[in-house]
Amino acid sequence: MKVLCFYTSEFSFETGEASNEKVAEKAESAKYQNCITAFIQAEESDEEYDLKSREKKLANHLKWVARNNKTKTVVLHSFAHLSSSKASMEFTKKLLNATQKRLKNGDYKTYQTPFGYFLNFNMMAPGFSMARIFAEL
Repeated sequence: MKVLCFYTSEFSFETGEASNEKVAEKAESAKYQNCITAFIQAEESDEEYDLKSREKKLANHLKWVARNNKTKTVVLHSFAHLSSSKASMEFTKKLLNATQKRLKNGDYKTYQTPFGYFLNFNMMAPGFSMARIFAEL
């Protein structure tokens, strides 16, 4: 699994094109402030592990990033452009849902971008070292 996290003073999006014919057309937008915006790619090898172990590893990493940026808000975004290896859409969606649940149980405000869509997004990410963290989990 690859994860690229940004501390964003502001992150907003609007749905663009569907990336898969299985998803229904939807118009959605949202705006978040002072949050961790996590671009997450589950890889094929992640499916060899128990979902719970992958979700726990991801949630722990996101909590660490959030603590280091003094925020309790996390936005999860499925981003299949960090590796040539891709997990199935079903596994990835289950992983994001389980991670969101774990983070919410830990008193984090946690959101997901619309799954299966390309997004038009705007980000304001300040320039300091902990504002951008890449991890291979």
